[in-house]
Amino acid sequence: MVNDGEMEIKRELWSGRVGFILATIGAAIGLGSIWKFPYEVGTNGGGAFVFFYVLGIVLAVFPLMLVELTIGRRGRADAVRSIGAVAEESNASRHWQIIGAIGIVTAFLILSFYSVIGGWALSFAVETLLEGLPRGTASAAQDRFDSLLASPWRMTTYHALFMGLTAFIVARGIAAGIEAACKILMPVLMSLIAVLAFYAITEGDVPAALRFLFAINPSLLTPKVALEALGLGFFSIGVGLAVMVTYAAYAGPEIDLRIVAIATIIGDTVVSFLAGLAVFPIVFAEKLDPASGPGLMFVTLPLAFAHLPLGKPAAITFFVLLVIAGLASAISLLEMPVAFFQRRGWSRSLGTMMSAGTCWVLGLASVLSFNLWKDWFPLSSVTIFQRATIFDLLDQLTSNILLPIGGVALAIFGGWVLPTQILSDELDLSPKGIRLLRFVLRYVATSIIALVVIASIR
Repeated sequence: MVNDGEMEIKRELWSGRVGFILATIGAAIGLGSIWKFPYEVGTNGGGAFVFFYVLGIVLAVFPLMLVELTIGRRGRADAVRSIGAVAEESNASRHWQIIGAIGIVTAFLILSFYSVIGGWALSFAVETLLEGLPRGTASAAQDRFDSLLASPWRMTTYHALFMGLTAFIVARGIAAGIEAACKILMPVLMSLIAVLAFYAITEGDVPAALRFLFAINPSLLTPKVALEALGLGFFSIGVGLAVMVTYAAYAGPEIDLRIVAIATIIGDTVVSFLAGLAVFPIVFAEKLDPASGPGLMFVTLPLAFAHLPLGKPAAITFFVLLVIAGLASAISLLEMPVAFFQRRGWSRSLGTMMSAGTCWVLGLASVLSFNLWKDWFPLSSVTIFQRATIFDLLDQLTSNILLPIGGVALAIFGGWVLPTQILSDELDLSPKGIRLLRFVLRYVATSIIALVVIASIR
């Protein structure tokens, strides 16, 4: 017997495979694929990094995504109850459900500062439309970004707008809200990034960009580059967070989860590469630094667009693209606590309002860490956190501690606890395929995540 909350959740389903796939692609893409991928490639030397990135997706991300999708559809609940129910069915302790609790807390913390970054993109889209691009030297572009960071009121306003858009979509439900939004956002995102890539190819230095992205320099096939790439592949798609557990709870039995996982991985990877093709031809044509870090999106590119034909509409298109990518991922993060509270009898609208409101308030700490609290380092007595602001600490806590814990735990759960029958029922794998999946989860995926964690804390 299930309670009313459980029945309400079960009645909410994706309308079909296409809507589910578009939602999972949106959850996977986010700002990481469009914002972080280009500057990580730039910082770590191009082709060698891309090689290890793809390798990590195949060996760690894909198997973990299969496990999350399996648990979600089998459990048909929020992340906590799905994992607990599947553990119980597997004759294991329901205490495994703590993985879901960690995932919900992690999603909540990530969204609090992710919304702030989404607000940056929204700010740049609006202000580029109204004021145009910064002209002249690199200092003009840097000054625009610095002025945004220095203003807690502007950052708070755009943070509120971004969180408000996210909450509006989630409050409308699965089919009418998240799926309907992703059916609009994802085609628009794909179209915009294709247009930008075409623009960059037309106006930029394509040979230099292709050499940078795909030519492999043997001297850069190093453990450091490998670990950076493996970490980006794992963290940017968000496996280990249990987002896919939450989304798969709304999937009907007719949907092939293997196709969903493959389509999600391919969609995210294609968008990442298109982002590289939209960025690097312009960077090299303007003789700018491809390794300029996070400022690549908000300082380097606006300066480059200012020197190019149709630069203003291209820049607006780019920042709208960032907003859409961030929004598609943000709704998946917010859905995790909302599903949790809805299971416990809350209405969807109340769960959304409380989750988004609390998350927005927590995000104010990240806003202030760029201005009024920029010189406050809460853990300055700890050597590795001496210069870490609240924003830095939240980023490091989620990326370097909570996400890896969730990823390793899910790999162990999928490799050692999930019985063959459940994997066979949900994934329709042959006995050989199940043995291969178990081996990769038990030994390969866990080793990759452990290595990335060790490297990140050294």
